[in-house]
Amino acid sequence: MHWLSRHRLLILSLIAVFWTGLVGLAHFFPTAPFLSTVWRGERTFADVLRREGRKTMTHSDFAFLGIDQTSLSLKPEEEDWSNNRALQLMSENAYPWPREVWGLLLDRLFQAGARLVMFDIVFDKPKEGDDIFRAALDRYRDKVVIAANFDLSRVRQLGGITVNVPPAGSLIPPPQMQDDRVGCVIVFPDPLDNRIRSVSYRFTDPQLRGDPPSPNEVPYEALSTRALRKLGHAGDIPGDLEGQLLRCGEVNAYAPRPLGEVFEPKSWRANYKDGAFFKDKIVVVGASSQIAHDVFDTPINPETPGPVFHLYTLAAAMDHEFLRDTPIRIGFILVLIGGATAWTLVAFLRRPFLTFATLLLIAAAYLGLARILYDRVGLLLMVVPPMSAFLASGLSGLGFEYALERLEKLRTRRTLERYVSKNLVKEILDNPGGYYNSMLGSRKPVTVLFSDLVGFTNLSEKADPAALVAQLNRYLSSMVPMVFDNGGTLDKFIGDAIMAVWGNVSSHGAAEDAKAAVRAALGMRREMPKLNAAWRAEGMEPLAFGIGINHGEAIVGNIGSYEPHERLDPTVIGDAVNLASRLEALTRIYAVDVLVGQSAAELVRDDFHFRSVARVQVKGKSEPVEVFTLIGARKDDVDPEFLKWLDVYEEGIVKFRKRDFKDAKILFSHFLEFYPDDSLGKMYLASALEYEQAPPDEAWNAVEVFKKK
Repeated sequence: MHWLSRHRLLILSLIAVFWTGLVGLAHFFPTAPFLSTVWRGERTFADVLRREGRKTMTHSDFAFLGIDQTSLSLKPEEEDWSNNRALQLMSENAYPWPREVWGLLLDRLFQAGARLVMFDIVFDKPKEGDDIFRAALDRYRDKVVIAANFDLSRVRQLGGITVNVPPAGSLIPPPQMQDDRVGCVIVFPDPLDNRIRSVSYRFTDPQLRGDPPSPNEVPYEALSTRALRKLGHAGDIPGDLEGQLLRCGEVNAYAPRPLGEVFEPKSWRANYKDGAFFKDKIVVVGASSQIAHDVFDTPINPETPGPVFHLYTLAAAMDHEFLRDTPIRIGFILVLIGGATAWTLVAFLRRPFLTFATLLLIAAAYLGLARILYDRVGLLLMVVPPMSAFLASGLSGLGFEYALERLEKLRTRRTLERYVSKNLVKEILDNPGGYYNSMLGSRKPVTVLFSDLVGFTNLSEKADPAALVAQLNRYLSSMVPMVFDNGGTLDKFIGDAIMAVWGNVSSHGAAEDAKAAVRAALGMRREMPKLNAAWRAEGMEPLAFGIGINHGEAIVGNIGSYEPHERLDPTVIGDAVNLASRLEALTRIYAVDVLVGQSAAELVRDDFHFRSVARVQVKGKSEPVEVFTLIGARKDDVDPEFLKWLDVYEEGIVKFRKRDFKDAKILFSHFLEFYPDDSLGKMYLASALEYEQAPPDEAWNAVEVFKKK
């Protein structure tokens, strides 16, 4: 872990280099299962921009006449169609209709004032009515464009030779592909997903085979390119032979109008205002029925009608609404910047939440910038690869930082717990601000426990130092867990003494804190016989301890020196602490192992059995305090016979304090009949006998005053 901390910046650099390199490498392996998602994701994001971002303006002078299902199934009803040649031909013949219909349509539209008509239909084979349609094409040659296509299915079979599918020679004389009335309707989908994102206004044969364009060939021109020339927008046609990324229009910008309505008198009058609707209109004629399925998969709509797509390409050129990809070299630079930025944030910000928020903020800002550049200047700023490098490097770096911090905190916790109480360490590490504020100095109700070995000073003068230290460490190792297991704070070791506190760092209430301290004392009492048995077996001297417990208000804070080197200890000071220490010392006087002050005993009496010891006035106190010794927890198996005779003992204490020494003597004697070795019983019996013979003066109040600590 020390190695990780020392080489933190290097490890963060390696993380950033790994992710940045992986993202960059993905560009060269577009089919790899995992790597391909990064760069394919860029296409997906660009498509989202096309759908949600700014669209090419809808042109009110564009109209789409669709060969819909109603037009394909026209049937005369009440009206007489005998004088309506177009409706007769459409209703009496299955589609494709005789081409006289298209000649009649051109007459109808241009007589209404149409500016240009485009046919998204390939009339590739001779058919009935070609002469009439050809005459119309000649008559309106400057205002009409019809479609040509290519049969790419036989390119490989024919050795790379492309096969043109031009209009029939009966309509346009050869060479048809060079006639300005013929435009190509072929599209070039993205080879990765077959989605159409660009349009080629001019292209050559090699491009049809998937090769680079040939500048020496006479290029083919798209349907929209021919239309642009006839509309006087030749200057808006892109001059190169490359595909142009297209900003499409709104999805429902050019809804199809049924072709049949153009010839129906009622519809012509109602829907087209006797032809006024078509005044100066640019009209595209093409399939709109579901059965024809003449649709393209575009970013804004997976079923964009083919004729509508040609209107999009026309509008994009007229309005200069083309898009630009981020150059690949700039893309790689953005990926590098993404990884470097993430490394900088994680390496130097050093605040995980702020770093995470900053990562998200920068990512959001970058997405916003991409949207702004798309809407305003048509730039498709590369987003997914740079963001992948940025977020992967940043989040992985944050993960490493989090793991390092957890390891460091664990190491610090384990180190501190060797010297400081566990709950104190937890509070320092988990709530440092609150802990330091609380330790500036405050007055709190606390329960204090002092434990000290009996006669250890004399033992230390004659025992082997190494053996004594080992024995002391075994003793403390058994006693301290009793403090920790009961939620106490190990305040300090004072030689062989232990000072523990409840309520200074965190409190569960005065009563619960006091109960925890008493449970710790019981745990120490249970551990001591086990230690002594082991020591006796090893030929070592057994030990005994005394414990004093008191509850009261104390000042809690960091006590120590700021100069010349800061050395502060969290501790508690005050009368309540001093009394706990004095009670521990009094265990030798009264020959008991645990003494509990009155304030603590009152808080825990419901859960524990106590026995009265004395009223004492310790050094430094002007008021006496009643002290008790601990018998055991009420939930444990305490000898009921002892509790029965304990009542006799307690009654003897009451008599003794009321100066009824004779009855007290009798009661203590009865108690000692059953427990002849009880030191407290013998002490009070001796005092009762003494005072019965020589009663104390009137000022006596059964308080024992101690002048020494």
